[in-house]
Amino acid sequence: MSGFLYLIFPVLGGYALTSLYLLRNPHLLHRRKRTAFHCRHISHRGGCGERIESTMEAFTHSAEMGTELMELDCHLTADGHVVVSHDENLLRQTGRDVDMSSLNLQDLPLYKERLEVTFYSGHFSTGADRKFALLEDVFMKFPDMPVNIEIKEMNCQLIEKVSELVTRYSREGISVWASVDDSILKKCRQVNPFMPYSFSMRRGVLLLLLFYSGLLPFFPLGESFLQFYLIPVINRTFIPEEKILTNKLVLLLLEKLCMRQSLFRHLAARGIQVHLFVCNEDRDMETALTLGATGVMTDYPTRLTNFLSQLRWQDS
Repeated sequence: MSGFLYLIFPVLGGYALTSLYLLRNPHLLHRRKRTAFHCRHISHRGGCGERIESTMEAFTHSAEMGTELMELDCHLTADGHVVVSHDENLLRQTGRDVDMSSLNLQDLPLYKERLEVTFYSGHFSTGADRKFALLEDVFMKFPDMPVNIEIKEMNCQLIEKVSELVTRYSREGISVWASVDDSILKKCRQVNPFMPYSFSMRRGVLLLLLFYSGLLPFFPLGESFLQFYLIPVINRTFIPEEKILTNKLVLLLLEKLCMRQSLFRHLAARGIQVHLFVCNEDRDMETALTLGATGVMTDYPTRLTNFLSQLRWQDS
């Protein structure tokens, strides 16, 4: 038994040291990813704290504020139009309990005049534009703007139409596939393998297992983006529906497990951009960058622009 221990301890020690060294120096095993864009300023739903979410007015305003990536979600109408909308059911956004897929484009209702900001409880946005935007209109108006497209449902027609629009407007390098559902993301990649893509929830869990087992430095990763909650905003600015996330002990455990600077810096060194969301207060923006996030996602593009400007002024 003692002979076995004399053997295993040096092996484990060597493995741990090698893993730690490669975690800090991933370029020794992996070629750094080269995405067509790098973004620090990201507008969630087009900057839905300052204008009605996902409208052309919101996207235009965020672009004027200097955003470098627009985050949005898409659904399909009954007559086959790809519409930018976070929800399939329109009750929260319009007050009408109806699914977008059951309506033709011309029959879509308007957004509410005042819409609560999902990730900033008790705060509301307004705007002159209350119409749902088409993904094609976003592409046409902002031909060079990177867009993160989240697909929330396994709808093959929707995925194919999104891919068709991306290809038509020659946006493969600056359009990102995103979904928390691994099966949906696999379908997206199958339809259009030329677009960069983010981690699904399942792959994110695998990422953590690899990190804590020491295997991450040896493991190839196809993803170009990690997008994840900034845990401290949960139950402070964002009140989740899941009861488990209202438990302080659960949140403390998640924060300790997931908010790891060494993990984020390793990914960034491999060219995988890390976006933390949704940061609507200066302290959260600062926390995200301190943790090693390469990009900050916000509902308030003007606030983030001012924060980053002040940061650059302090550094100069």
